[in-house]
Amino acid sequence: SSGINAEYGECNKLSDAIREELARAGFTEVLTFSLCSRDDISTSLRNGKALEEAVQIANPKSNEFQVVRTSLLPGILKTASCNRKMPLPLKLFEVSDVVFKSEDTETGSKNQRKICALFSGKTSGFEVVHGLLDRIMLSLSEKNYSIRASEESMFFTGRGADILLGTEKIGHLGILHPEVLENFEISLPCSVLEMSLEPFV
Repeated sequence: SSGINAEYGECNKLSDAIREELARAGFTEVLTFSLCSRDDISTSLRNGKALEEAVQIANPKSNEFQVVRTSLLPGILKTASCNRKMPLPLKLFEVSDVVFKSEDTETGSKNQRKICALFSGKTSGFEVVHGLLDRIMLSLSEKNYSIRASEESMFFTGRGADILLGTEKIGHLGILHPEVLENFEISLPCSVLEMSLEPFV
């Protein structure tokens, strides 16, 4: 128990340091619901497999709260959609937990600390989120990372990349597919970055 608490404390300390770094980069922190609809994490993001690893809520009070989120992205996209009248560009981020099914735990689920950032403006801003990745890795003193072309269907074809730590995929970044933007009622191009912080704790 004390080991778990110590690890959780380290995770929170790291999260706070990342929050400060992102704020210095001109991004605004948002806090979004940890529950969402099934569509939010699957069809809306063009990800047919997302529900396989999602924890479902029994007897949800509303369609908005059917599953525990496996990604921070839907919450950030909803926030961007609700703040369409704000001055551009919109630069948002969240550092929080997502939850996945897990057969290795007593609860049948496991938390994972993630970071998600979004840039939305008159241009796609891919270079902004790519620069943000470099800035985050620099703040973590991590040099052993790279990006490679991503197969993720949420991204515009040829405009998405997986983030690798050594040979392990820990996240992705890219320009969102127009269909994803339409699903969240966003009319401007968006670039996003989402990755796990767990490997750095």
